[in-house]
Amino acid sequence: MSVVHRWTDPDRTPEQLRPSVVALGNFDGVHRGHRAVLGTLVELGRERGLPTVAVTFEPHPVAVLHPERAPALLTPGHLRDDLLAATGIDGLLVLPFTREFAAQTPEEFVRATFVDALSAAVVVVGKDTRFGVRNSGDVDTLRQLGEKLGFEVVALDDVGDGARFSSSAVRAALVDGDVAGAARILGRPHRVVGTVVHGHHRGRDLGYPTANLGADSLGLVPAEGVYAGWLTRLDLPLDAPDRTLPAAVSIGTNPTFATKDRRTVEAYVLDRTDLDLYDEHVMVEFVEHIRPTLRFESIDDLCSAMAKDVEASRRILTRIVPS
Repeated sequence: MSVVHRWTDPDRTPEQLRPSVVALGNFDGVHRGHRAVLGTLVELGRERGLPTVAVTFEPHPVAVLHPERAPALLTPGHLRDDLLAATGIDGLLVLPFTREFAAQTPEEFVRATFVDALSAAVVVVGKDTRFGVRNSGDVDTLRQLGEKLGFEVVALDDVGDGARFSSSAVRAALVDGDVAGAARILGRPHRVVGTVVHGHHRGRDLGYPTANLGADSLGLVPAEGVYAGWLTRLDLPLDAPDRTLPAAVSIGTNPTFATKDRRTVEAYVLDRTDLDLYDEHVMVEFVEHIRPTLRFESIDDLCSAMAKDVEASRRILTRIVPS
């Protein structure tokens, strides 16, 4: 993770981060639309000679106010925070979101967060930003409050390629297995991070040993199927030769073996049977969908399909530089 100060109590803002240039958002996925806001934030901070702070929430507001509609998060926890830190911001204020917090009027929220906590000189938002009780505040509200309370507002138009880039569009693409479409919105391959655990060792027995991610992995798991992707060994130094490796990634429940396994993410590092990855912390990135999950009539048919998956992954990944 990039070096950035992260805190959750607005009353404990470090003095070196006041006054500041501020951006507000949920930032799930930290997609290209989010990065347009954050890029403007960093640029304005550089121009004004002020530190930059992203303000976000945890848990996601919908999970508190309408839990039955809560979205599956693309980048929960530190995944989002790491991606935010990598944009070059100086600070990350993660506000605990509760029903009491949500009951603030727009002015109460702005005073407490932007004025009292951060002494904001500029606030950067997307033009669809809403805030305050029942989302009653919008960009016009923010501009009026900025004039009253002494900060400038920069509102950016939507960013998109035919359609607005959004976290919900990324989720929809991943549910369909369209990881390439998700990557176009994200500006990078979608990722899942977890610890490698022991599985049934069927892949090793078949000549394709896989790294199985544990049930506590972070990141939205795409639709069942086989994908070309990358496996990054996060515990290794950044310049280690075996840190990021090409992989064929399977998501499913092993239907050929008629088991009741949970849905798993398994990555076979191409042409490598010498790796011992157990208990390592790894990141799996999804580049392109190869085929759906299938049930094969025999082990020979399965092995033949796996060999084709490896060749397809190699062909796809040889033309791509890992992120």
